Amino acid sequence: MPEAAGPLVGRRVLVVEDEYLIAMQVKRWLQVAGCEVLGPVPSVDQALDLIETCCPDAAVLDVDLGYGDSAYPVADKLDILAVPYLFATADAGLADTSVHGRRPRLNKPFLEAELVRAMAELVATSRNAP
Repeated sequence: MPEAAGPLVGRRVLVVEDEYLIAMQVKRWLQVAGCEVLGPVPSVDQALDLIETCCPDAAVLDVDLGYGDSAYPVADKLDILAVPYLFATADAGLADTSVHGRRPRLNKPFLEAELVRAMAELVATSRNAP
């Protein structure tokens, strides 16, 4: 397999996803694109702990993490740290008028090319871009 090249190579990307199969697929796709994947983790607490120990360059967040939990506290922490993120979700309730609703979003199910393109755009437009 050829070595990955492009805007995602070497980027540390946090993946917050509670559905195991989706989490593993997103991880694999990002690794193929050259990312170092942090996680995936299925909960807010685990995500916040991971952010404290290794600040990511970007993140992919599922909105609904089950048991009534949402990734919004993770998004808020990433906002404070100026880390770009997008929501990868099937949650139609993500209000477009809220601060979170203005964030980039991938609607589930999505394809590998859609994820890689969205992440490349996200890191290219971030303040942390090289």
